[in-house]
Order: sequence, then structure tokens, then C-alpha cells
Amino acid sequence: MLRETLIAMRDLPRLKEISGILIRHGLGEFTQRLGLPRALEKAGEWLHLAQPSEAEAALPTPVRVRLAFEELGPTFIKLGQILSTRVDVFGPEWIAEFEKLQSRVPPIPPGDVPRLLTGALGQPVEAVFRRFDAAPIGSASIAQVHRAELLDGTVVAVKLRRPGIVDKVEADLRILSHIAHLVELEFPDSRRYQPTEIVEQFTRSLRRELDLAVEARNMERFGRDFAGDPDITVPRVYWACTNAAINVQDYIDGLPATQQGEARAAGLDPVRLAQRGADAVLRMILVNGFFHADPHPGNVFFLPENRLAFIDFGMVGRLSHARRDEIVDLLAALADRDERAMLDVLIEWTGTSPVDEQKFAYDIGELMFAYEHVPLKNLNLSQLINDIMALVREHSIVLPSELTLLFKALITLEGLGRQLDPNFQLVDHITPFVRELMVARYHPKALLQRGKHTLAETVSMLASLPRDLIRIGKDVRHGKFRVNLDLKRLDQFGHQLDKSANRLTMGIVTGCLIIGSSIVMTVDAGPKLFGLPFFGFLGFMVAFFNSLWLIWSIWRAGKEWT
Repeated sequence: MLRETLIAMRDLPRLKEISGILIRHGLGEFTQRLGLPRALEKAGEWLHLAQPSEAEAALPTPVRVRLAFEELGPTFIKLGQILSTRVDVFGPEWIAEFEKLQSRVPPIPPGDVPRLLTGALGQPVEAVFRRFDAAPIGSASIAQVHRAELLDGTVVAVKLRRPGIVDKVEADLRILSHIAHLVELEFPDSRRYQPTEIVEQFTRSLRRELDLAVEARNMERFGRDFAGDPDITVPRVYWACTNAAINVQDYIDGLPATQQGEARAAGLDPVRLAQRGADAVLRMILVNGFFHADPHPGNVFFLPENRLAFIDFGMVGRLSHARRDEIVDLLAALADRDERAMLDVLIEWTGTSPVDEQKFAYDIGELMFAYEHVPLKNLNLSQLINDIMALVREHSIVLPSELTLLFKALITLEGLGRQLDPNFQLVDHITPFVRELMVARYHPKALLQRGKHTLAETVSMLASLPRDLIRIGKDVRHGKFRVNLDLKRLDQFGHQLDKSANRLTMGIVTGCLIIGSSIVMTVDAGPKLFGLPFFGFLGFMVAFFNSLWLIWSIWRAGKEWT
């Protein structure tokens, strides 16, 4: 069954390492269900793995998974960080553990840095930098950051990708993709959470993060969005020495948001910083539709005059105009306690997920009733989002990935705001944005623009209608008219039908072999094997193995559809 998992023999050592770490952290039952140890033994990788200690086995499952992910390295740490945004799939205890994931990797040996720099730049280090500090100022799983000076004296931060990280991550991504398919097969209840789609989303995100030029383009986009804002700084990219393996950007000489005591001692106003940070992120989300998806304190710097700088744009979110309108509608519904409007938006977000709308509406009504008498200024948005996500999980709804990133960013933002100002309320900053956007939506100019667009589409449709009807009539007359039905799981049904036909054919062939071999056994002629006619014996052996295959195939098919 794990032929697909072992499709590349080069991944076997890594698969063995993954299996060993999972078993050592008390996740052996999971690996057994997936058949990983058995498959490795069949491939010649014999496993002698240590079992978890009693203390480890007594830990809660989310803790053991987090510890395993940390030991498994960069890919799984990044996976955990992505999973920490899936508040629609995982409960608070899982999210809390995923948020603790940290990269514990040693820095690149100083002696290797000049060689890596030369390879990334395509020219000697001295041709680009007047000074380069070999000791990193920050080290993470994918890249590490150094302070340097360009030839003109400009101080920059140099983000250098780790050697060999791409090959290792790609191997892990291949294994994760196959594991996700196996999880859907072995754990039928997991299909509603779409693990393969989550892994595909993670793969796209991680590949973008591995390409440091992608982050540089994100920084440029944010720089354009905040070009006229004197309170927000985004590092400038130096494209002459930036590519997929290296990112050279302005060095931010400020205080990280983690050093809030030092910021107060420097005379900065934490209340003003919280306000400006909230307004900046909300502008990214609601106005620009392109937002920093991880505005935690380590990615925010405090600058003189209560200005802010954002760094690390590897994880970003994008929102279409239609999605932004839906978010504004949801926020307006929350402000007005309008459960009907709120339900309409959430139902729209469910997509193809089957939902009992009547029960969902009742649960939304109960939720809104709990917040009915809470003044807007006292509304804890993070708690409200968590309550909504609890309903989403209860109804097995899987939200689009950009929305989970959005909710995670809002929760992180409110947490940072509360650290700076205990009286901070994110809702106070959201309300003016929502009011402004609602007014802009129904402004006569906006209504006229939408009317023109709708009229143009209507005229175009009416103009093409006679031609379309004529074409349909001709197709019907010449027998070319076809109706294409895209039924759910039709492809899977066809695949199952094909496998059933194969099993039926194999059964007929096996039966013929048994009958033919029985006849050959009665003829005392031809070569002998153990005193029996050779061809009759061979036919029985083939029929025996065919029978084993049929039994195994039928058993696996039954497990697949349970």
C-alpha cells in the first residue's frame, strides 16, 4: 500500500528518521496505522527504535506532537506554524502547542559563510560589501541574518539561506504529501479536514519562503502601500544583490517589540505604538488586501517618535475585493449583532463543506445572544473569533486558507496591543474602518461604477444570446449536443469501478488456472517437479498468489471506504 510513499528510494533514510522520532515521542500507534515501519522493513530498512519513556508517554498528545516536530527540523516546524493558523481545524490546546514551536538550529559555521555568500552573490564578497559581520544577529531554520555595510556605507541586513535546506525540505514535502494521502485513507474521519489540501497549501507557502526573492517582492509591495505613511517603515530591498538565496535589505536600527520595558525607558508611548500598529495591520487587511500574516512582537520594531517597522515578510495573506467585502459585512454584522447577516457570510465561506444550515443558524444565534449585552468597547475580538472557530470546528467546516491567516493575524495583533496597552480594544480600531468602507461602498460614485459594470455585463450577455442559441440549435440538429455533469466523487467512483473490474478479471483468470491445472495434473506427460506435472504445479502456484492478491485487494478496499 505504501508504494507511493516509497516512490523515491532516496527518501528512505529520511522516512526512517521520521518514523523513529515519531515512535520515540509516543506516536507509534499513528505510524503503525500508516504502515510506515512495515513498509521500511519491506524496503530493507530494518527498524530498531527506542520506545518513549514513561514521562514522555504521560504527556498530552499535542505536547508530544510539538516535541516531535521540533526534533524533526525546519519543515515540520514550519508545518506546525502553519497549522497554528488553522483555528478552524484544531482546538485551543493544539494551537497553543503549535505556537510554541521554535527553531533550535545552530548558526552556519562562520568559516562557511564567505563561501555561501560568494555563491549566492556570484561575485566576491569584497565587490559588494565594505564590511560583513560573520556572527549572525538572527538565526532561523531556513535562513540567518547578518549585519553588513555596502560599499557606499549603507548599513544593511543580509538574509542568507542555509546550505542544503532546499533538498532537505523538498524530500520532507514529498514524504508529507504521501503521509497526507495515507491519513485520509487510514483515518476516514480526517477527510472532512482535507489534510491533502492543507499539505498542498503548506507546500506552496514553504516553497515561497525558501525563495528569498519572493519575500523581497512582498517587501516592495508593502513599501509601496505605506510609501506616504511617515509612521510606518518597511525595509528597502537592494535588488542588485538579492536573489533566491540571499536578501539584502535596510537594517532596522530599533527596539524589537519584545523589549517593551526598554521602549518605555526610551520615552516611547506604548499606547500610541499599539494604536499605530493596529491601524497599519487593519489597513493592510481591509484596504490593501495584502497583509503581514505573522505580526508577532519579534517581527515588529519600535523606532523614535513612536514609529513602527515591520520585518520578515515570508508569510503574507492576500484578500480579493470580494473577500474584503465579505469581511466588512461580517464585522458590520458583529457590530450590529445581526446574526442573519453573520450567518450569510459564514455559509458563503463554507464552500463545498456539507453544513446543517438550520443547526448552524441556531448555534450562531446562541453565540450572538451571549454577546448581546456586551458593549462594543468591551468586546474581546480574540475571544469572539475563538468562539466562532469553535462553532466552525463543531460543524466540521474547513475555511479558505487566507481567512485562517487573517483570523490568526487579528488574534496576534490584539495580543500585542494588549501587551502594550492593557486597555487596548481592537474593535475600537476596526469600527472606523468598517464605517468608512461601508460609506464608500454606497457612495454615489461607487454605485454608478457598479451599475456601469453590471449594465455592460448584461448588454454583453444579451448581445451574445442569439448567437449562443443558434449554436446550441445547430449542435442539437447535428447530434453534437453534450451535457457534462461534474458530480461529486465521480472520478473516485470510476476509479473504484475500474478496480472492481480488475479484481473480477483476476478472479476469472484464477478460476481458469485452477481448472486448467487440474486437467493437466491428470495427464502423465511432460516435465516433472516433485513427481508432479510441472505446468500443472506452476498453474496452481500462480492461482494461489492471485488468490492472495484478491483477498488483500478486497480487504484494502473495505478499509478505504469505512
